[in-house]
Amino acid sequence: MGVMTPDTVDAIIGQWRNERPDLDDLLPMEVFGRVYRVAAAIGDRMEQAYQRLGIGRGEFDVLATLRRSGEPFNLSPKQLSDTLMLTTGGMTGRLDKLEKAGLITRTPDPGDRRSLRAQLNPAGRELIDEAVTAGLAVQREALARLAPADARRLADLLRELATTVTR
Repeated sequence: MGVMTPDTVDAIIGQWRNERPDLDDLLPMEVFGRVYRVAAAIGDRMEQAYQRLGIGRGEFDVLATLRRSGEPFNLSPKQLSDTLMLTTGGMTGRLDKLEKAGLITRTPDPGDRRSLRAQLNPAGRELIDEAVTAGLAVQREALARLAPADARRLADLLRELATTVTR
């Protein structure tokens, strides 16, 4: 693995060791401190990539959920809310914004005349395809610093951790 360059988390760990020598196992702090910092840094870079396309993370999430749902790219607000863990009120605001921007249309729900479904339209599909590509480029650039086998191992370790803490 070679010589590791100290980072901000190492400095934090050193401070805790000085101030609280009774804390014998700081590995969890090292792991989650770095996970948080990496997620925040990459999230900020992805947000910048999306902003250049005229959308924010929230709009990206809705458009991406519709796009990956497959043809006809049409979901109910409840399905979207459940997937994105948003309140229905929060989802309504995002859908209003996307509809106003001409990226989705609302169509009557054939199973419930009182409800509308969100449908990705061609402009929205083109935009989300471009945004996904831009976001992946940011992620690829960050992972390029790791050997491919290390990136794969990291993905596997994070999957294993995620399945144990998100149950």
